[in-house]
Amino acid sequence: MPVIMGTAGHIDHGKTSLVRALTGIDCDRLAEEKRRGITIELGFAFLDLPDGSRLGIVDVPGHERFVKNMVAGAAGIDFVLLVIAADEGIMPQTREHLEICSLLGVQAGLVALTKADMVDEEWLEMVRDETARYLEPTFLGGAPMVPVSAVTGQGLDELRAAIAALAAGFAPRRRSDLFRLPVDRVFSIKGHGTVVTGTSLAGKIAVGEEVQVYPKGRKAKVRGLECHGAMVNEAPAGVRTAVNLGGLEVSELERGDVLARPDSLFPSQVWDVELTCLASTPRSLKHRKEVHFHHGAREVMARVYFLDREELKPGDTALCQVRFEEPLAGVYGDRVVLRSFSPLRTIAGGRIVNPLGRRVRRFSSQAKGIEALRLGQGEDVLRAQLELVGPSGLTQAQLLILTDMESKALEKALGLLGGRQEALQFDRETRTYVAGSVVAGLIDCLTRFLGEFHRREPMRPGLARGELASTWGRELPSKLFHFLVERAARQGTVTLENDLFRLPGHRVSLASDTAKLREAVLTAYEAGGLTPPNLKDVLGPLGVEFKEAAPVFKMLQDEGKLTKIKEEMYFATPAVTGLTDRVRAWFAAGREEMEPSDFRDLSGLSRKYSIPLLEWLDKEKVTVRVGDNRRLRKRDAVG
Repeated sequence: MPVIMGTAGHIDHGKTSLVRALTGIDCDRLAEEKRRGITIELGFAFLDLPDGSRLGIVDVPGHERFVKNMVAGAAGIDFVLLVIAADEGIMPQTREHLEICSLLGVQAGLVALTKADMVDEEWLEMVRDETARYLEPTFLGGAPMVPVSAVTGQGLDELRAAIAALAAGFAPRRRSDLFRLPVDRVFSIKGHGTVVTGTSLAGKIAVGEEVQVYPKGRKAKVRGLECHGAMVNEAPAGVRTAVNLGGLEVSELERGDVLARPDSLFPSQVWDVELTCLASTPRSLKHRKEVHFHHGAREVMARVYFLDREELKPGDTALCQVRFEEPLAGVYGDRVVLRSFSPLRTIAGGRIVNPLGRRVRRFSSQAKGIEALRLGQGEDVLRAQLELVGPSGLTQAQLLILTDMESKALEKALGLLGGRQEALQFDRETRTYVAGSVVAGLIDCLTRFLGEFHRREPMRPGLARGELASTWGRELPSKLFHFLVERAARQGTVTLENDLFRLPGHRVSLASDTAKLREAVLTAYEAGGLTPPNLKDVLGPLGVEFKEAAPVFKMLQDEGKLTKIKEEMYFATPAVTGLTDRVRAWFAAGREEMEPSDFRDLSGLSRKYSIPLLEWLDKEKVTVRVGDNRRLRKRDAVG
């Protein structure tokens, strides 16, 4: 797999001169760089190795004012060439660059003691010993150290050999096949249009494919690709790549943007980050501190919110939330660097554990739940992300950025978790998953809800799907609601009968006094026929308020024994059914309109009952009102 080497070191220690001596490529391309004799922008070169491979090189500026450019270049490197001038030794940016590389997860490298021709052997040996002692507790402890001179050529062959040996045994860790290229340069080439460069962190891209610019969302076609000076049809991960984009102007892009496939990244304004405060930092990092935040090639202002403390002391590590004014696109495990607002210096860094963070209360159970993300890997992180997001679930595309897993490995892990009922797909179309523990908790909640409903409405046999969705399931995704109730029904946790959901043990049963009430009500209305009794006349002698008797009336309606004509007016259903049949027969005799007097003659009812019954016939779409008269609805007549 291709490897990228980055330079690091103090200003004027000879980084760019050394790269030019090693490769023949001058990384200082700007007129201002040549005039001032310092590197301002990132430079890029390559070195052909004895095994036929080509090593990419990122040359970074050393001046303290351009550390942000250094961070942008260091974000994609695999190992570092730390450059220390033999006539000066370790200097401020030597220390800061080394700290930045450590925070970015760089774990290998070597040291070049430049300007070796300008000091005697005794001085060179002293600088070598001092450097070795300083580097001993760092990731460069025991690393190869080669004295060199870009002027005389001293040590260049030995340095090339050391670089080749390190590159040959180096295995970059790029698990994801999700193509991403942080943009560190944007320019235009006459006749070609807009070009961006960067180091592809993962995946691969080919000419003709469509890409999207994050976080802006604009899309473009890949018109051409160049890797280390050669035109290619496909660019793999870990290679310095120039991408010729069709459909975008230079003004529409900037350093820090990320190229990826459409709909593969999900920008967010909140990230959960495992953060380490540098031991060399003079003071603690306070809660809500505003900082310069570096991720990939982007620098933004952000605030740090600690979840379990008020400050992060030098040398300590803790979880925090970093919040931005505009969304950024990140992936689990990405490295970040924090620099203080004033004075401007590197103070902390770490890795993203959740690039789709949600604001949570400090010291809460939600805050503790994020802790699982920093401790696990692979399946453990996958399970933890699903449990953390809860009922909203996560798509497979989101899970790719939340785990940094290769897509086939993710599918396999989801299959294994699915077999253990720990991750369940509830939406096949969007491939959305929810944690098994969340499903179990929601089904428990459903049974408690139905239990409360049965206690509150003992006369109702159950809840219809729509009513259950609009009450218990109103805050759930629609497809998750249907998945849950059907799963609960298959498990036997709830019973689905006549499109009504109920607990398995629930039966509509009346206590002896309620049974008497039901019998009394039904008898009274059946005896009344089309002149039913007043509610108070029925319930008064029984000593029951309508509020108490309402479940009995509702049950009798559900059973088809009573028909509600209007509020507090009920008829025995056979009585109104018979009247409806007589109305239809009256019209069937060839009459077109029924006057109110015709209805009174037909029914023998007073105005007290005839008017509500006529209105009920209209509502039931048996008749239609025309002025004060009624006509049979044509649909009803045809029926």
